[in-house]
Amino acid sequence: MAKKDYYEILGVDRNATQEEIKRAYREKALQYHPDRNPGDPEAEEKFKEAAEAYEVLSDPEKRALYDRYGHEGLRGVFREGGFTWSDFTHASEFEDILGDFLRGTIFGDLFGFGRDRPRRGEDIKVTVLLTLEEIARGTDRKIRVRRMKVCEACGGAGGTTRPCPTCGGMGQVRRVSRSFFGEFVSVTTCPRCRGTGQVVDRKCSVCKGRGSVEVEETIVVHIPPGVSSGNYIPIRGRGNAGPGGTGDLHVYIEEEEHEYFERRGRDILYDLPISFSQAALGAEVEVPTLTGKARVKIPPGIQSGKVLRLKGKGLPDLDGRRGDQLIRVIVWTPTHLSEEEKELFRKLAEYEDKAVPRGGKGLFRRIKEGFKV
Repeated sequence: MAKKDYYEILGVDRNATQEEIKRAYREKALQYHPDRNPGDPEAEEKFKEAAEAYEVLSDPEKRALYDRYGHEGLRGVFREGGFTWSDFTHASEFEDILGDFLRGTIFGDLFGFGRDRPRRGEDIKVTVLLTLEEIARGTDRKIRVRRMKVCEACGGAGGTTRPCPTCGGMGQVRRVSRSFFGEFVSVTTCPRCRGTGQVVDRKCSVCKGRGSVEVEETIVVHIPPGVSSGNYIPIRGRGNAGPGGTGDLHVYIEEEEHEYFERRGRDILYDLPISFSQAALGAEVEVPTLTGKARVKIPPGIQSGKVLRLKGKGLPDLDGRRGDQLIRVIVWTPTHLSEEEKELFRKLAEYEDKAVPRGGKGLFRRIKEGFKV
């Protein structure tokens, strides 16, 4: 079944501001929260859908990927291919949106409201250099990454563990103070176990108590067609491991400078040099494209700077549209002539004196417009 559009789930326009998205999410979350709809699986599913939509649309980078590539662009963003509550990275915003409404519920416990959670491992950033041909068709690229991975010997615990004697395994320390105004209770993260509720009794011999080991992995990254420099593809759970979870791998795209083409959005530009005779008489020439060669007809009397267009020979876009290949004609002037060639040009000059138009403002404007692409 096709996934629903995130903007439709929240009921906002595609140009909605972050404030509008936040407000829409709050309304949906309050409407479909399980505490307001006990025993209603449809409401629970809509509550989760709204959280998934907010997770994507509240993050500028994830939103940009979704706007450009749809759900296909978010492959690898959520672990195991689908959104779960462990993928919700805006816990502080969640608390700000719903406030005390979630405190004391199962969701409040899930997101750790009222206590500090162990920090997640750091993200890793790598850059992949792509040719325009690879960008045009999309590609799978293997990359080697060195990262800290959860130690399999101890499961990331750092060794054999036991409940923290300071907090009794709760991860929190309650302190009661009394004053003239009454009794006050403060709850803070346990300083000994740092909120995990467990302490290492005997260190793991493999990771030496760190809970993670350094590994080198080969990861296959699927790169969809039409990406550009600055775009990145997130791969969840392939960053560095930490006590609060594993970070992500961000694969940034960089375009390799092409031998022939200059990218202009979905279009590509190619400069085609032609001779005086080809410009005057017309010709049929062969030009390179991103998928091979193509024949192009040069009309007689073409001027230098004129742009021809090969439809659909540019780069693709998410909606199925493909750009064009622009061919800018440059009439080439020879710099080294033989005596025979010079004599031929002298004879041609006798006719050109009569054929060349006068200069002036109008001519300059026509030449200038001819160079526009």
